[in-house]
Amino acid sequence: MSDIKVASRYAKALLELAVEKNQLEEVNRDVNQLLEIAAENRNIVLLLNSPIINTDKKHNVLKALFEKTGNPITLSFFDIITRKNRANNLVETAKEFKKQYNQHMGIQVAEVTTTFVLTDDLREQFKSIVKEISGLDKIELVEKINKELIGGFVLKVNDKLLDDSISGKLRLLKLEFAQRYFVKMY
Repeated sequence: MSDIKVASRYAKALLELAVEKNQLEEVNRDVNQLLEIAAENRNIVLLLNSPIINTDKKHNVLKALFEKTGNPITLSFFDIITRKNRANNLVETAKEFKKQYNQHMGIQVAEVTTTFVLTDDLREQFKSIVKEISGLDKIELVEKINKELIGGFVLKVNDKLLDDSISGKLRLLKLEFAQRYFVKMY
């Protein structure tokens, strides 16, 4: 079975258990914390993915990170995953959990990339565009800055991409010129 399917199934099980026990927000907080730790510390990801490091060490590291603040459901989940030698799927499971959590809560995550920091007015305009595209009222914008866009923006909502950047328009123009056949006149 592929790692994505495994992660999806584990995430679904964790989400359903958290909903059943009325502790969804606490578990979500722990999952967010794991994703932040993984993003900031590559060594944790390498440790979890390593086939050389035994499961007890992986379990002890996770326990040390989450023992004081972690929810019992999350701690039990981490324990089960590491004992089943599936710690290498933990970060991917956390990412999948976030997707399923957002879907469960009716939250649409959209990524907007510009060349500058967004103002509140622009942020609200992007949120209204995302609301129109997705049909959902709860919008979470992930803002990124990329100076290579030259100007404009790139908005990504699920699998839809709205590229209204100058670099994107230049790229399209370059492709258009490359496809034209020019006749050489003597």
